[in-house]
Amino acid sequence: MTESKYGKHIITEMKQNVEEAPWSYPVPAVSKGKSGRILWLDSEIFPGAFYLETVWQYPADGEYPKTTTEQHMHDFDEAVCFFGTNPDDPYDLCGEIELWLEDERRTITRSCIVYIPAGMKHCPLTIKRVDRPIFEITVGPGTMYG
Repeated sequence: MTESKYGKHIITEMKQNVEEAPWSYPVPAVSKGKSGRILWLDSEIFPGAFYLETVWQYPADGEYPKTTTEQHMHDFDEAVCFFGTNPDDPYDLCGEIELWLEDERRTITRSCIVYIPAGMKHCPLTIKRVDRPIFEITVGPGTMYG
């Protein structure tokens, strides 16, 4: 979106040819009825920008459980956010996610933000169950993911 002076600040299309990190499985762009990435931000999209990724997990999409990311760590802090889509209870995750933080397995069933400090081993991340769409946001101050 670049039809004005600040139009470039509004990202409405998924970045093409996202290079997957060695610990991540390929995530396709979202499509009708299929889970996937919606939008992506990094310094290639907007010079100087931090890394941010958005993903929908849909219940009708494939088989669960599915592991999306293997254990790894970063040299920057990261926040991974999961939000359920139950309008009667916004804290209901509408599913179940398993996430390892160091050697501790966590079962997530509530909308949440997981703060991961630099150097902390985290994952695997496994989507165990999706009853209604789950929205995921991952953000870190690094200019690129990896």
